[in-house]
Amino acid sequence: MAFSSSPEISNRVWTVPNILSFIRLALVPLFLFFIISAQDALALIVLVVSSVSDYLDGVIARRFNQITRLGQLLDPAADRLFIFAALIGLAVRDVIPWWLFFVIVARDIVLVILGIISANYGFGPLPVHHLGKVATAALFYALPILMLGQAFPDVAWATDPIGWAFALWGAFLYWWAGFIYVAQSVRISRIPRG
Repeated sequence: MAFSSSPEISNRVWTVPNILSFIRLALVPLFLFFIISAQDALALIVLVVSSVSDYLDGVIARRFNQITRLGQLLDPAADRLFIFAALIGLAVRDVIPWWLFFVIVARDIVLVILGIISANYGFGPLPVHHLGKVATAALFYALPILMLGQAFPDVAWATDPIGWAFALWGAFLYWWAGFIYVAQSVRISRIPRG
């Protein structure tokens, strides 16, 4: 019996994973509000709910064959928006410096430009590189750990060094992955169009 090597991707919109992604997107403004207003414990609760729903939407999509094109866009968009919200909220409060915000956001702007270039050459989004996933994971650890130190100052002596290690490593890997995406885009642009 032959098995398909890649799951079938549908054009459906109203699937359980997509609904969970819509909920995650709706939580982003609430998350940002809690961070800016220094309600870090509530922000962390929203982040935990978002993380659990992120995990569940992936499991449900794979297990019940509900992988969709829309879901492939919504899931990373929600991830990026949570990172962006955390960065801007923490920078506004001077928990992290603005340069870290700009370093991470600049890389995402580069990826948007690359996406436009790839689309002009008739290609879809670049495949996600494992290094990009590791960088995103490092930032997903860094920002909540730094928020934890804000919510509970008694543990900041332990959380801040760990949070900063993840943040700096994540920013470095984020750009390293970005250079890989640039190289992929250059290769794509050199492919003759028929």
